[in-house]
Amino acid sequence: MVTDYVDWLRREGRIVIVGASLAGLRAAETLRAEGFAGELTLIGDEPYEPYDRPPLSKSVLLGKADPLHTELPRRLEIDAKWRLGVAAAGLDMTSKRVRLADGDEVEYDRLLIATGVRARPWPKESEAQLDGVLLLRTRNDAAALYRRLKAGPRRVLIIGAGFSGSEIASACREMGLAVTVAERAGAPLVGALGGVIGAVSAELYHQNGVDLRTGVMVTGLEGDSVGRVRAAHLSDESVVETDLVVVSLGSMRNTEWLTGSGLGAGPRGIACDAGCRAFDFRGIVTDDIFVAGDVARSPHALFGYQFLSLEHWGNAIAQAEIAAHNMISPSSERRPHLWVPAFWSSQFGVNIKSVGVPPMGEEIMITQGSLADRRFVGVYGYQGRVIAAVSFDNTRWLEFYQREIERGAPFPVEYLTVDRRPEGRRPVPAEFPDPSLPTHGPGVTLSGYSPTDRQLVFTPAH
Repeated sequence: MVTDYVDWLRREGRIVIVGASLAGLRAAETLRAEGFAGELTLIGDEPYEPYDRPPLSKSVLLGKADPLHTELPRRLEIDAKWRLGVAAAGLDMTSKRVRLADGDEVEYDRLLIATGVRARPWPKESEAQLDGVLLLRTRNDAAALYRRLKAGPRRVLIIGAGFSGSEIASACREMGLAVTVAERAGAPLVGALGGVIGAVSAELYHQNGVDLRTGVMVTGLEGDSVGRVRAAHLSDESVVETDLVVVSLGSMRNTEWLTGSGLGAGPRGIACDAGCRAFDFRGIVTDDIFVAGDVARSPHALFGYQFLSLEHWGNAIAQAEIAAHNMISPSSERRPHLWVPAFWSSQFGVNIKSVGVPPMGEEIMITQGSLADRRFVGVYGYQGRVIAAVSFDNTRWLEFYQREIERGAPFPVEYLTVDRRPEGRRPVPAEFPDPSLPTHGPGVTLSGYSPTDRQLVFTPAH
């Protein structure tokens, strides 16, 4: 009976994907590649077909790429109905309908939610509306910010020193612009990589002429008589005169449209199992609603079965492909999503990459290179095993450490290849901030445990 339904679904079913970005597009392509011949609909709140977001804070701000020409390459024709420029406004799980903001409804037999995240706005609405206060998340955001930077502001203020804020600061300095960065933590990237690495990032800021203010919060933005931003007031009672403010306070998951739907969705994302099936609010797994990308919260066997929310380009692709496969497969042929988190950033001429979940790390050990040279690999340990690694201009070791994470290798590491300089002889506290105090920019959110915690050998299928 189940097999008959799956066969019918593959031939004649209706699949709706809410979220027309990277995860949505790759899921659609996977569905077609694996033989789905039914009706396929993609819904997106932006008027554009899927485009790539990482270049927006990198090459676009430097004028090396046009924000209006960052479309994602198509791997094959998906023969889909596109509903662009209209947001999903509600979900009726009983009648299997997605309600749109324009009042229309779209019926489905299987639903994939890939609505992603949006930039967190400045919390004081009247100040957020000042001319010269900008965000960076969408193609339109990038185009607007690029125009402002090209116009030559006297000083750019960036609120938040996470990855995005750091990349924007780097672009500003490359353009020769004066830039101040305000960060409430003790150093840049602290929430994502810890205080040891944050101190190295702070040195990069200073060396490149950034006015870095740490341990402070922006308490208010001040406008002039015609509504243009002119200054920012900080918690240390200092004032920064600026005519361009970029708010880089992290992201918010796009789940509000699911309020009252009965789905297990909230500010931390949409909970799903390892096969990408969404949970309802009672914790019961659905079999017709799947989740992928930045908006998903899924348990990971390598990381204590914690539910992880991963804002990573590679994760969006991997999870979308697993979700799409499982949507049109019987239970015996479904696969788990066990992608090892990975992230990269380019700032101030340094290539930063990580694998695993650094914020879980209790200690860090510099195993190759030197912090002083800003060319190194740092390995994070958690409860006696390797949990993550980060590299500054030294990526060749990361594949090795990914395998170590997968096999649950012991920490501290004891390889002959470990650099025997003083930094590499013993681990030190990783210096992550108190998790109850929010910081700007971790790409991985640890958002809960599974009731079970087992030891295992990680052997992903290939």
